[in-house]
Amino acid sequence: MNTNTHAQPSGTSPGTGPHALGAGRTASGFTAFGLRAEAEKLSPGLHVVATPIGNLRDISLRALSTLAAADAILAEDTRTTKVLLSHYGITTPLIAYHEHNAAQMRPQILARLQKGEALALVSDAGTPLVSDPGFKLVGDVVDEGLAVTSVPGASAVLAALVVAGLPTDRFFFEGFLPPKSAARRQRISILSKIPGTLVFFESPRRLAECLDDLCAVLGPRDAVVARELTKHFETIRRAPLPDLAAQFAHEPTPKGEIVVLVAPPGANDSAQDGEALDEKLHKALDSYSVKDAASIVSQATGLPRRQVYARAIELHAARR
Repeated sequence: MNTNTHAQPSGTSPGTGPHALGAGRTASGFTAFGLRAEAEKLSPGLHVVATPIGNLRDISLRALSTLAAADAILAEDTRTTKVLLSHYGITTPLIAYHEHNAAQMRPQILARLQKGEALALVSDAGTPLVSDPGFKLVGDVVDEGLAVTSVPGASAVLAALVVAGLPTDRFFFEGFLPPKSAARRQRISILSKIPGTLVFFESPRRLAECLDDLCAVLGPRDAVVARELTKHFETIRRAPLPDLAAQFAHEPTPKGEIVVLVAPPGANDSAQDGEALDEKLHKALDSYSVKDAASIVSQATGLPRRQVYARAIELHAARR
């Protein structure tokens, strides 16, 4: 391995050279490809390390060396990270750092960094700081004038984007949408005009409802549901939103991690959106007053009530 590491056959002693850590730990190293590699010493600071999103082979040699050489690893879930470390023979101590203890732990972490330690930060899977509390820690480390180093690698967002078949020149990562339908549709409406592919994380139990709301607000845009990326049961479904919404509405709740992607607005989206709004308002006006019809359609589509009410008045006047 030409990775700035010193390799030797697996099973032999990694030695007690300048990288040995003394009592409680063997020399910093990791095992890969049947070889034991001794890691290079790290510079002081916080090292933000990307880890696999499923397939344990999707980790860089630099990431393994960094995890092995760090004084400690800050992990969102130590049980998950322990599986990765055990697979590669890494014995670096683990420290839990997650949204529930972040405020309490940050001062302790900063104190260790100020003493010149090298700490690695990982999330459960993928690149840290994407939908996890790591960004607050990095902000505090930067404010203290301490070093932050990126060790790039796997990302569920990018993994889904490159297989989706949707435009990749511009994209917007939203993360998780609100759990309640009304708030979710309102947020989708705000995102609807973004001139790029939309990328969401979603839980399996909310996927069908989420697709239904995306369809109601965005119409028949092309979309993709990517599930269990890089894992044995990886599945990629590509179809217009109405088709995907119908499929998942009549299937058992899926399992695993899910990424949803939706194509950017097309040249005819505005006309289609207007036609869809008018159709909904006409149906509502058959049974309700202008005010009530506007409220019902606004809640159903996530569009601003003022906008829907103005259009309802126009349609109501045209009926006379």
